[in-house]
Amino acid sequence: MLPGLGAAVSLLLALAEHEKARRVQTASLKCLLSLFHQCNCEEEHIEPGQDERYLLGRTLATFLPGISQALSHVISGDVRQGHAVTVKAMRVWYKAVGLVMADEQLQKTDNDVAAGDLGRIAELVVKRTPSWRKATSQRLAMVLQKIISCTSAHPHWRVRLELVNLSHFLLSQCSQSVGECVGPLLEALVGAINDEEPEVKDRCSAALDEVAHKGQDFTDILSENLHNLASSLPRLMRTSDDQRKLFVLNVFLGYLKILGPKVDVVLTSAVHLERISKALMQVMELDVTDVKIIEERTLTSSKDLRPDVHQIPSQRKYFLYFTDDKIFSALRKICRMLGYYGNLYLLVDRFMELYKESLFYRKQAALVLNEIVVGAAGIGVETDSSRIDCSGANQDDLKSSITSIIEEYISLGNWHLPTVSEALEGKLESATSLVPNSLEQNCLQLLPASKTPTLHQLNSNIWQICIQLEGIGGFALALGIDFRLLLMTSLYPVLEKAGDESLLVSQAAFSAMCDLCKACDYSSPKELVIKNSDYLLNDVSLNLTRPRIHPHAPRVLAVMFTHSDASLLPLVVDVVQDVLTALDLSYDQRAPQFCSVLHSLMKALVRWFPATMGRQKTPKKETQNKECVNLRQFLLDYKKQKELAEGVGVEEEDPNDLDGPPPASDEDTDGPAEKKELPLHIQIAKDVMERCIHLLSDSNLTIRLKVVKSVPLAYYSFGIAAGLFSFLKSVHVHLQVLDILELCVFVLCECEDEMLPMVHRCWPALLHRLTNDDPLAVPRAFKVLCVLGESCGDFLRKRVSKEVLPRLTSSLVKQAEVSARSGPVYTHMLAYKLQLAVLQGLGPLCVKLDLMEADLDRVIDACLPYLSCRQPIKLQEACLSVFCSLMDLDADLCWFSLNELCCPVAYEPPHPDLLPVTLTGSDKPRNQFTDNVLKLLQEFDPPQEQDAT
Repeated sequence: MLPGLGAAVSLLLALAEHEKARRVQTASLKCLLSLFHQCNCEEEHIEPGQDERYLLGRTLATFLPGISQALSHVISGDVRQGHAVTVKAMRVWYKAVGLVMADEQLQKTDNDVAAGDLGRIAELVVKRTPSWRKATSQRLAMVLQKIISCTSAHPHWRVRLELVNLSHFLLSQCSQSVGECVGPLLEALVGAINDEEPEVKDRCSAALDEVAHKGQDFTDILSENLHNLASSLPRLMRTSDDQRKLFVLNVFLGYLKILGPKVDVVLTSAVHLERISKALMQVMELDVTDVKIIEERTLTSSKDLRPDVHQIPSQRKYFLYFTDDKIFSALRKICRMLGYYGNLYLLVDRFMELYKESLFYRKQAALVLNEIVVGAAGIGVETDSSRIDCSGANQDDLKSSITSIIEEYISLGNWHLPTVSEALEGKLESATSLVPNSLEQNCLQLLPASKTPTLHQLNSNIWQICIQLEGIGGFALALGIDFRLLLMTSLYPVLEKAGDESLLVSQAAFSAMCDLCKACDYSSPKELVIKNSDYLLNDVSLNLTRPRIHPHAPRVLAVMFTHSDASLLPLVVDVVQDVLTALDLSYDQRAPQFCSVLHSLMKALVRWFPATMGRQKTPKKETQNKECVNLRQFLLDYKKQKELAEGVGVEEEDPNDLDGPPPASDEDTDGPAEKKELPLHIQIAKDVMERCIHLLSDSNLTIRLKVVKSVPLAYYSFGIAAGLFSFLKSVHVHLQVLDILELCVFVLCECEDEMLPMVHRCWPALLHRLTNDDPLAVPRAFKVLCVLGESCGDFLRKRVSKEVLPRLTSSLVKQAEVSARSGPVYTHMLAYKLQLAVLQGLGPLCVKLDLMEADLDRVIDACLPYLSCRQPIKLQEACLSVFCSLMDLDADLCWFSLNELCCPVAYEPPHPDLLPVTLTGSDKPRNQFTDNVLKLLQEFDPPQEQDAT
């Protein structure tokens, strides 16, 4: 019978291995299960007894090598064969192995029947002796490794579920006879405990519980496997694909889950702790070569982050040895599980040692420390609810460990790291040259003043600060309300980084602020800042007096202004005066930092005390009652307006208008005791505007351009940016001061008696910025002029008419020829941006100043060339907006000027005695101005039709 059975088994295995039809493969495998009496289908089958099972196992032992080889080929076959074939092949294999290698069968070797009557067939019968069992177990272990490698990360969950069934079945039936396979079986079972499919995960948990309840203690095997896996983890992470890496990490995590509180015992072994810690350091190495890390700058800093902004998602980290976020998630779970079950003091000491040991390990060690502490608090730890685990650290242990970690994080050498090159920052002093020698010895990572940090070092510093900020936020969540006791030491450094110019650092700091709010029961970052403003302002005030040791105190103050309300103003008055005094004493050295503070202050004042800009204008002539027009009165008004435009009758008023404010204002300033006390925000705005006037007037003061931050820093890595930045440093522009000046006007506009004298004082400096400064500053200065025109138009009308308009219009006329014949590249040039800024603001400025006809003629003549279709599109659109604005001032003048350029309609006299009206544009053919002129003339058509009706 043995030869016939062998022929049947061989035939069925050949069909399963070589047949391409899935149904044939599945049917052949089902026949094998039926042949082995292991089929579990719904049909009725003969249930073998114990003796029959023994005979069947002894018989199948003869075919076990062929069965294992053929089925391993099927299991490791192409994925396109379908999951059903793979699942069925796995079931046939482990059922056959379970019959042959069952523990209860191998204990009955003395019952083997003598096969003397079988003749030559007896040579085929296998004797299941101890030596045979050991040799077979070793061969099965190799087959099992192949099966596990092909199915552990299979895309279909039913294949992974069958692997769990395979491991459970063999561990339950033949754990003693296949001792060499216990390790791989446990590894496969443990690897599925974190499977994303709930059914696989639940089945795996049940299997592990059943194995444990049968008294099979695998603690030694698990700890040994954990040690081996930790040893091979760096190699596997470098050489395997992402699916294999994820499986290996899930196995690691599964070992920790199964060991549970026994993890503490395993970690007391110095060898195990060393292997695990070094493996995590190597696996979690960050990729800091991307130029975008340092290129992403905080163009608007934190001033645009409103107090009610939701938490910003954490920045995605890039690692050297993997790219899948699931792998990083698995590593975080491993670290949290270590913190939950391990000894917190032991783990913190070990990874703090690695943190201090080498710069290479610092970022990874901080990552692990953050997750260990969070895990020790039980946050994000998945545990088996059926087990009672006395795990997790108590609150005192957490507080002690967190305090020591935060002290290390915010120490001078680990917190004040350079995040931008000196070549990009201008003449900023290095942090090491700012601190005394006693402190300089502790600066482990600060670079000397003579050495420029490389791009790699800057990126590394940015990520280290971000990770430490994430850690502080996580520590706060771990401690909860108890973290309030640590706010005095941790909040100031976090606010300091919230004002950092690196986008990643500032966003990480703001996320940490949100975590602090959540942990300490504050509703928003605004409440967090206000409730703790007393000691924050005390630290700021002290640090402002020690700029060499604490150069970033202005950042903290700027962030406080951003995340607060008007209730902070009375508390901060003295500190603001300290800032202004410090600016007066060292404006040539620290103007950029102080200007950032003043900018945040004025932004806050505008937000806290909103004022209505502009003045109530009298209705325009075009909007007044037009039911009856008196021709005589019209001509008289026209004559009067023409005389005013030519300066007739107003010469005696010119000196007073140009020299300064009315005498009444001077008298008021001479008697401050009689003046009404100014509101606090008005007084602060005056003081700040006073400094802006001095800064604008100083031709030797160089303040950083915000445009510097938008230059791609990739050029820096190739050494190209040195010339560019040296040029920018030589440009004496004051964009930041102009921003502050604009905000001061917004605040002071509600108090005209205080604003007009300040505007009079700042006019010479602003005029210089508008006319004689570098083109980089002119657009920003022109915007400030527009704001001034809106708030005090009558006061500036004559000044703008005589000192600004002639230069602006002549510049527009000169550049019109250049822009008309330039190509697409011209839109990226500075001259184009200047033209666009002036054209976009010129129309509203004329309306706000209510300019006379002579000035309007000058503006129209300068803008007409920009109606050409040869001009860039945006310049044409801006020019159209200028004419639309001027129509509100003098529609007749605009209409006449446009018809002089292009007149599409011939105007017939209403009476034969009247001479025909001939405009210059009537005889002109279609030209480059026609399209835009027709667009503007259409604006006049609707009113004419209404009048005709």
